[in-house]
Amino acid sequence: MERSGAVSTQQDQGCAAQLARFFPQAVAIRVPVQVTALRGGGLKLREAAILEFGSPEFAIFVSTLPLEFDDRVRLERDRKGRSADAVVIAVQYHEECKAVAVRFTNGTRDWVTQTS
Repeated sequence: MERSGAVSTQQDQGCAAQLARFFPQAVAIRVPVQVTALRGGGLKLREAAILEFGSPEFAIFVSTLPLEFDDRVRLERDRKGRSADAVVIAVQYHEECKAVAVRFTNGTRDWVTQTS
């Protein structure tokens, strides 16, 4: 499953904002990434997404991937090596969209809150 573009509607942003209420240290960001579900087997689940809220420790985004609590993902910002492995710590459904919060597994990732 691969989505070629990340389209964020107001409903999607509302979905991420609903989940961000549980993370008081979250700041609003807008960082395009590729999200890959790290699962066993040959199936590679990947999509383009926009990190809507985050900090150097975690990120929140809207996803269509079948992600659940404790799943592992990789977030890749660009081809310059800015990537991070993370684990799903929260999933919230709001209307017809799903917001996912992940915590980075190998330290902080300052690039999440940087604009360039």
